[in-house]
Amino acid sequence: MARVITPRKEDYAQWYVDVVLNAELADYAPVKGCMVIRPNGYGIWENMQRALDQMFKDTGHSNAYFPLLIPESFMKREAEHIEGFSPECAVVTIGGGKKLEEPLYLRPTSETIIWSMYRKWIQSYRDLPLLLNQWANIVRWEMRTRLFLRTTEFLWQEGHTAHATHKEAEQEALLILDVYRRFAEEYMAMPVLIGRKTEKEKFPGALITYCIEALMQDGKSLQAGTSHDLGQNFAKAFDVTYLSKEGTQELVWATSWGVSTRLVGGLVMTHGDDGGLVIPPRLAPQLVVVVPIYRTEEQKQGVLEAARRLVDGFPPSWRCVVDDRDTAKPGRKFTEWELKGVPIRVELGPRDLENGEVVLARRDIREKIQVPMDRAAEEIELLAERIQKNLFESAKKFRDEHTYVAHTWGEFEELFKTGSGFVWAHWCGDSTVEEEIKEKTKATIRLIPMEGEEEPGSCIFSGRPSTRRVLFAKAY
Repeated sequence: MARVITPRKEDYAQWYVDVVLNAELADYAPVKGCMVIRPNGYGIWENMQRALDQMFKDTGHSNAYFPLLIPESFMKREAEHIEGFSPECAVVTIGGGKKLEEPLYLRPTSETIIWSMYRKWIQSYRDLPLLLNQWANIVRWEMRTRLFLRTTEFLWQEGHTAHATHKEAEQEALLILDVYRRFAEEYMAMPVLIGRKTEKEKFPGALITYCIEALMQDGKSLQAGTSHDLGQNFAKAFDVTYLSKEGTQELVWATSWGVSTRLVGGLVMTHGDDGGLVIPPRLAPQLVVVVPIYRTEEQKQGVLEAARRLVDGFPPSWRCVVDDRDTAKPGRKFTEWELKGVPIRVELGPRDLENGEVVLARRDIREKIQVPMDRAAEEIELLAERIQKNLFESAKKFRDEHTYVAHTWGEFEELFKTGSGFVWAHWCGDSTVEEEIKEKTKATIRLIPMEGEEEPGSCIFSGRPSTRRVLFAKAY
């Protein structure tokens, strides 16, 4: 039997770990800071990957793969880039039992090695745009780790594109930002806000970093995806130019963008409850679990046969399972499948067979309904969409109820002293002020909004003029 999960109100951090471990999403690896992603967790990631991969391809991108090992000389070509990542880098100095002539970095991100290849592949305007993505693992030597949210090694996708003009690159960065927004809201049922990062918070080497931010149930913000307008920094570092239509040599413009397995952690924290994991139907490794209920061997045979006939009539894409274990009673099975977050449970016993009905149990609100057996597939399809919609609306309601506006420094301090959430407040644009606010409250600027009218005001900390409010929160 799974051990008791710590209630969220008692210790949210421990609740999160309990859910990840007991729902068998991941486990701690022998190497400190690393994790093993178990089949349940990897199944969610596979569904995320499948949906995102199609969205990338629908917008004209292709997949490729680049090496894990990056020469040190490549990393040093873009000074701001290496400075931003150097504390997190893992470096190989010995290979084949011998000291290497040049150290090799385990990729913390792939801009440098990819742009070294783009130099070979891009010669003319006819070679542009170049729209590539790769699914890969990343190594960043994190000091404080947490399963899925921050680990030394993690899985992600990273897109890297090359363009003839800055306008095209900017459009690309914003296009992907919208892809991420749609994926988060339509598949993860996780409402997000979009905007750009401050100079202090942007990606090392980028002109502009755009992001999506989501509010978790403990009131902290999760950066769920980023898209970067890289300007010409990497083109300059690797001398990537193209012959324009006019016959001139021009530097290429670049973007990069990515999301990672931290989205699995975001899913846990957005929808989970004290009973465990809650998975949106569109990402569930198993949409339906059928639990046969019987007491005698005679009942067992009839119920199991009916359960298998029922599942055989469901679409394969539903990823159904019949829990026919004799080692656990129905009540225990209910608890275990709720813990693992399966969206819909079908209960089928002798009385249900007699009545030609099945019981459908929703994981999100734990409501049960009886439906005719011959309409079970139709009802499950409708129920899945209702669950998907309800999860999004519930998460959005939570976010809206925990979003505040601070007019003074006193209000701002009090909001972060007594609780957490999203706080809109004026900021003067000074990075020194940004850092002082963080030191005093642990709140950071999560994004500067890209939409909405400007609202003249005064910075809550410095009192200097401000043109609009920015979004503050404590963050992972």
